[in-house]
Amino acid sequence: MTSRAAKPLAAAAIAQLEADGVTTLIGTVVNPAGLTLAKTVPLRRMSAFADPGLGASPVWHVFAIDQTGIVFGDAIGVVGDQRIRIDLGALRILGDGLAWAPGAFFNQDGSPDPYCSRGALSRVVERMTEAGIDAVVGHEMEFVLVAADGTPLPSHLWAQYGLAGVLEFEGFVRDVTNAAAGSGVSIEQFHPEYGRNQFEISLSPVPPVAAADQLVLMRIIIGRVARQHGLRVSLSPVPFADSVGSGSHQHFSLTRGETPLFSGGDGIGSMTPEGQSAIAGLIAGLPEAQGVLCGSVLSGMRLKPGRWSGAYVCWGTENREAAVRFLIGGPSNPCGANVEVKVIDPSANPYFATATILGLALDGIERKLSLGQETTVGPATMTDAQRAQAGITLLSQDHGEAIERLDRSSLLRSILGDEAVDATVAVRRYEQATYGDMAPEELADKFRLAWSV
Repeated sequence: MTSRAAKPLAAAAIAQLEADGVTTLIGTVVNPAGLTLAKTVPLRRMSAFADPGLGASPVWHVFAIDQTGIVFGDAIGVVGDQRIRIDLGALRILGDGLAWAPGAFFNQDGSPDPYCSRGALSRVVERMTEAGIDAVVGHEMEFVLVAADGTPLPSHLWAQYGLAGVLEFEGFVRDVTNAAAGSGVSIEQFHPEYGRNQFEISLSPVPPVAAADQLVLMRIIIGRVARQHGLRVSLSPVPFADSVGSGSHQHFSLTRGETPLFSGGDGIGSMTPEGQSAIAGLIAGLPEAQGVLCGSVLSGMRLKPGRWSGAYVCWGTENREAAVRFLIGGPSNPCGANVEVKVIDPSANPYFATATILGLALDGIERKLSLGQETTVGPATMTDAQRAQAGITLLSQDHGEAIERLDRSSLLRSILGDEAVDATVAVRRYEQATYGDMAPEELADKFRLAWSV
């Protein structure tokens, strides 16, 4: 469609949004450090935000989590400019005069920016489509409610998954549910979690890019509602050093045409051979992918046995201690069999994380990898010899080691692109060099609200 033909459509859309009370449009991008960045425009500037887009320095890709750090390098410095273009097809109304749309980075000549995370995920989806495979993704988001200044809230009545948590924050729960429905977000469940004042929201599965967009939108929704209640939302992997961490798990399923790959076959759990190879690809690539999925300076504090964080590199049916959990289809799971990747935490860029997961699964399918034996018990209950025989290892709790593995990974570079990996490595190395020697309590306190919106 030419820009001339698009103008009447944009004018009609603006008129409809004005009728809905919208005056301001927010566009967001997520950078390699997992930070959600934004620009806003008056609604009349919506079409310009979509094309040609708004200017932004390339250093947006290397803003660090400490509010001051910018990781300059040979490729990214003070020179240059890019454009952020919003996707009007994904625009949603937030309420109170606000609308939101996800953005992507483009170069000044209109070509896609190789550092852009939404673009990276789109490229992986295109590769899967060319291979004849479709995916849907469902995100789970864990978060902790804290006071406006980030300090802990009372938890005298809190119990793991307890009703008291719902009743204590019933206004927040109700308003989040209503706001999500008003913005077109489908919540599958919303419940108190294991940690004090911790909740989890499960989102309905949708195509991969839309799923990552939906997660970003949901973070905005809970952040806005929390403010209205005098609270804040911590999206840190470890909000408090003495408590459990928060995950950002991803469920996904794959189909070839009308045929699901994780059910209807004659393999373990009725998987097809391609489904088994997809999981094998995940397992094989996880150690190199750790720097993308859970690579912040805090992430290693969460990745511990017994925390249901998926610290062990293995897979198992309904095994919450395995990095890759297989969920069988059937009457109790009407959406069909799917795979949950448990190691992802909220510090990860959700677009890069999904691109990594799907890219590893596709690599396993293309190489026809064989799936190793299923882990049917908690890996911690096995002896060292038993784990070694089964090929079960622990993901590294050494932040520096995880980042070095990512930097050396030709596989991850082939999935995300050199620029995306280089930027991720740069911001995570900065975290390690600057804050890696801090005590766990200091780290948790300093970065409790680093990823909050």
